[in-house]
Amino acid sequence: MRAPEFWSHDGWAARLLAPLGWLYDQAGRLRTWRTVPAQAGVPVICVGNLTAGGTGKTPVAIEIARHLAGLGLRPAFLSRGHGGSLAGPVRVDPDRHDAAETGDEPLLLARVAPTFVARDRATGARAAVAAGAGAIVMDDGLQNPALRKTLRIVVVDGTAGFGNRRVIPAGPLRVPLARGLREADLFVLMGEDKLGLRPLLAGHAPVVAGALCPDPEDAAGFAGRRVVAFAGIGRPEKFFAALEACGAHIVARRAFADHHRFTAAELAALADMARNADATLATTAKDRVRLPRPLRDSVAVLRVRATFDPAPRLFAKLEECVDVRSV
Repeated sequence: MRAPEFWSHDGWAARLLAPLGWLYDQAGRLRTWRTVPAQAGVPVICVGNLTAGGTGKTPVAIEIARHLAGLGLRPAFLSRGHGGSLAGPVRVDPDRHDAAETGDEPLLLARVAPTFVARDRATGARAAVAAGAGAIVMDDGLQNPALRKTLRIVVVDGTAGFGNRRVIPAGPLRVPLARGLREADLFVLMGEDKLGLRPLLAGHAPVVAGALCPDPEDAAGFAGRRVVAFAGIGRPEKFFAALEACGAHIVARRAFADHHRFTAAELAALADMARNADATLATTAKDRVRLPRPLRDSVAVLRVRATFDPAPRLFAKLEECVDVRSV
């Protein structure tokens, strides 16, 4: 789905839906109250957010796993597999599975470290540990109470913030803001802090600035290039801005709903548009895995990586949660 426009401001629609937001929150509280979190037996680092929509948590999770691997640990990713049909637990094979089975993020994660999809997070954690995982990195699942978390990292978009600060469906929040802020151990504030969120966040937990930086090799390939850009992510405008920052000339742009499953017909229409404009099709790495396999090589991809400032603060917090001496 695409985020409704009224999620960004507190108008009549948000106020009308506020009672449903209260019910949504009460259902979440009841689920938490009735659940006894399972112990994984290894550190569990959860990278999540307080809002629906993209904040950049998957690239953050990838960098955390890379750091854990550098410490000598054997990290594994755990994901619900949003949009996928497999209930799991199943280890993701990016050469065999597709986004319709596992969701899109797990296919990206599986290129970095062993990745398990499971709607029951506790069962998924057991499968990862049985396969040799020395630490688990959860991509999302912050509000899921099934698994006890060692470290909770909340990723916040510095441009969108918390919208109208109401709970779904009245606004973008998954839980009331005050409660969500209290439950964070560390914040990663992605992008420019256009809303002045840092003081609010810092009152609850340490804050690290984050940014999504294009892969240098990919970026160089887009300089001076005419492109038809399309994306089905939480905030497509971020991808379009990144392309322009690389020097690309966007002749047309198409935004789709987050996790959109592209059809051959849609790709054919986009290809015709690019051909008529003497341009190249361009999309994100996350969108590429949702394209029909025979068409993926015909689309240019701009990959991104997360960077942090100060990175030592994030990694020191991370190392507090794992016994590096035992590695």
